Amino acid sequence: MTEREGMGCEQVSAAELTEAKRCAIEWIGQNEQWLSEFHLRIHGYAEPAWREYKSAAAYCELLRAQGFTVEAGSGDMPTAFCATWGEGGPVIASHAEYDAVPGLSQQAVPYKAPREGLHPSAPGHNCTHAMLGVGALAGVLATKAAMERCGIPGTLRFFGEPAEKVCGSKPIHAAKGYYDDLDAMLSYHPTDANVVVWDTHCGCYWSAVFTFECTEPEKYLAGTDVKPASGGFDNVHTWARTPGALDAVCLMYTTTKYTKEAMFAHTGSWTMNEYIMAAGEATADNHAPHFSQIQYSWRSPTVRMQERMYSVLEKNAKVVAEATGCKASVTWVTKTRPGLANHALAELAHRNMRLIGPPSYGEEAAGFIRAIQKNLGFEPLERPIDDKCERITPPEVYEEETRQFMPPWQKNFTSDDYTDYTWHAPTLRLYTARPGFPGSLRPAAPGQKYPHWVVVATGGVPALVDPGMFLAGKTIAAIALDLLTDPRELQRAKAEFEERTGGGIGGTNWMPPLLPQDFVPPVDLPWPDYVTDSSGQRGWYLPTPHAVSGRQPID
Repeated sequence: MTEREGMGCEQVSAAELTEAKRCAIEWIGQNEQWLSEFHLRIHGYAEPAWREYKSAAAYCELLRAQGFTVEAGSGDMPTAFCATWGEGGPVIASHAEYDAVPGLSQQAVPYKAPREGLHPSAPGHNCTHAMLGVGALAGVLATKAAMERCGIPGTLRFFGEPAEKVCGSKPIHAAKGYYDDLDAMLSYHPTDANVVVWDTHCGCYWSAVFTFECTEPEKYLAGTDVKPASGGFDNVHTWARTPGALDAVCLMYTTTKYTKEAMFAHTGSWTMNEYIMAAGEATADNHAPHFSQIQYSWRSPTVRMQERMYSVLEKNAKVVAEATGCKASVTWVTKTRPGLANHALAELAHRNMRLIGPPSYGEEAAGFIRAIQKNLGFEPLERPIDDKCERITPPEVYEEETRQFMPPWQKNFTSDDYTDYTWHAPTLRLYTARPGFPGSLRPAAPGQKYPHWVVVATGGVPALVDPGMFLAGKTIAAIALDLLTDPRELQRAKAEFEERTGGGIGGTNWMPPLLPQDFVPPVDLPWPDYVTDSSGQRGWYLPTPHAVSGRQPID
């Protein structure tokens, strides 16, 4: 592999605090207030996948005001964007994400409380994509400020990537050529530690929606006596009825549950999950429901495993359609490639993160967590935030922790669509801590687990968000400036990329995008969304609670 393969990052000399880096760090310090407020704005929008209209518009407006040229709706995705500043020189990129998760509505308070004025099933930011986006934004804008002040040539690219929770946009941007001219991609995500990914990057995530349509129910029992036995009334309400689309989606669900066990042995950390998007219709009871949809999403370390799982799904859909008098079709949502490591960028990132130093969390942050512990019925801890949130973890240590339960053959683990960047340019995966994220808080009692609303609530508290978010921004800026001003750093990263891919894009070991260039983004599927009725009242796509609608609970 590369000349630095296996070299411990602790052996590498500390990065230099150059004038340009000092300028970038100072810029973030001077702009922390409005950046923190912008984060709360995106956090408050909490729009679900493919429906992030306000969030995308806010980013586009801000970036245009900062002098970027912005292509809104990039890749035929209404809530995506591609923003560019500068000209010539290396093209250094980063990205924002801003989709939230349905069913996680929660105020930024230390007790469970859905957001006021919204349906309880409205979305919330559990993966803190709002923090992710603004942390990366701060890094890019700080880099721009330093480039302007110090006369550094180069180009900055900032992508708006919607629908990350279904790994939606990056494989599409990749297929349509948006990443082909990048020299380096700096990808960031909040988590429970301050660290850079070394070898074990995310694996594959594929998702497809199977649609069953019963368009010709009369053919189900064609040529047979479908009327009642002799002596019965010749009435359409008593005739036999084709099972139709509702039965189809139920059979697809249960058939796949059975055959899932035959896909692979339980090794390699693979999973498959489903979501029923549409089931039947409100039709007359004697008419076969003619439309249903079920989404499958599956994760595994390799493309070969992904293909194997899809082959089973496709066979199941064909059998189910035949049994229920339906026609089956598939709509692809996404296909991601497994991530590719780049040690040169990882080393550079770790040096710069150490140069800047770990975040620290004061009494306001600790007090919020103590209030959570008290409200959960536990004795509050004096130090409720785990120490790893206030230190920088060496990549090798994090790598060892990640791999401890994986078989030796497995190269990738879990999923995220940033992996598509890794096949088009040297790519960094940077993490910073956000107390409240799973694993970041000390248990208040042996075996105690925090409920999921804690993740969402803490994501709206600046004292818990800002330290890690601004560490990410400063680190991204420092890395970008090193790549723009020191040709050796960028060359090392690109040489490693070319070696791993067998020659770069199109090389002998290079994996092309798994979606076609003319892929149509699945934005028209019935994704969860807010709805507006004829009176202009805005609600959630799920039915209103029974206390409002008149539905009676079953006790």
